[in-house]
Amino acid sequence: MAAEAPRRVPVDRLAAFITRALQAGGLPPDDAATVGGLMAEADLQGSDGHGVIRLAPYLKRLRAGGLNTRPDIRIVSERPAMALLDGDNGMGHLVMSKAARIAIDKARACGIGWVGARHSNHAGPASLYLREPLREGMVALYFAVGNANHLPPWGGMDMLLSTNPIAVGIPAGSEPPVMLDMATTVAAYGKVKAKAKRGEMMPEGWMIDRQGRPLLDPTRADEGFLLPIGGHKGYGLALVVGLLAGTLNGAAMGRDVVDFNNDFVSTTNTGQAILVIDPRAFIGEAALRQAVDTVVRDIRASQRLPGVERIWLPGEQSFQRRQDYAAHGIPLPAALLADLRALAGDLGIAPLAD
Repeated sequence: MAAEAPRRVPVDRLAAFITRALQAGGLPPDDAATVGGLMAEADLQGSDGHGVIRLAPYLKRLRAGGLNTRPDIRIVSERPAMALLDGDNGMGHLVMSKAARIAIDKARACGIGWVGARHSNHAGPASLYLREPLREGMVALYFAVGNANHLPPWGGMDMLLSTNPIAVGIPAGSEPPVMLDMATTVAAYGKVKAKAKRGEMMPEGWMIDRQGRPLLDPTRADEGFLLPIGGHKGYGLALVVGLLAGTLNGAAMGRDVVDFNNDFVSTTNTGQAILVIDPRAFIGEAALRQAVDTVVRDIRASQRLPGVERIWLPGEQSFQRRQDYAAHGIPLPAALLADLRALAGDLGIAPLAD
């Protein structure tokens, strides 16, 4: 029997539902609204492994006391072009939203602003935190230690590294901004969870089992590990991103990383960092936007291999999904909607209306 088609849900309704649920889980109204809006925005841009699918695990941590519902997110070290935040075990969305604002202010003053964070938590897709600097006409880079180790060193079997994402956002003129948001593994673990929720198999090349054979069933993900992008080069990139986002900030890295998928009580001490660059300190905002437009159009218009319909720039497909979902609603699988209805009943809140 064919699977039930996803149903489209308006982004504002999704954000409102997530906000209600997080308030029921103990977050103050303003914080719940901030996190709810960012989680819905993750789904809006097609990052379905980091949006509302994460609501139930977040609530488990909130109920178990693994997250601080009223954190004192504060600067613990600061110089003109940098700051180090202590997230006080608060929701990562709150920590990194504050980090982005501080980095923008420092970039405006110094040309560049680097803000690291420790004692944070999972914050959703990296590209969420590039959008505010992009609105200010600034370049932004984001680094994070993943919230569970799913990657061994190249040639090894001990899972000492995570997906450790990196993201870069560069403003353009009339073209969409160039937005690279990627895990240092072939697929982010959130994509594995999304495949399992939709009842789909994984493509070959995402994971292998402990005998080195392809692992295609996402419900058996615990029997293997993710593969790095580009072989040993991806392993190296995962390592250095973890050192910059975790070790440099005094956050967890390597064996110290807590698997927040299975442990809802322990403090994760997640590390993240955002770097914001003001192009006014370099070639100027207008000149950068014009030059990026030129490069984008040259690449898009370049000669294609046989059978290739279009050359895409990083972030273009997410930009198109965002426009589609904003106009017609975010597609949510039937299984996920059923879970959300059950969750609403458990919390005693109004269900998600489509």
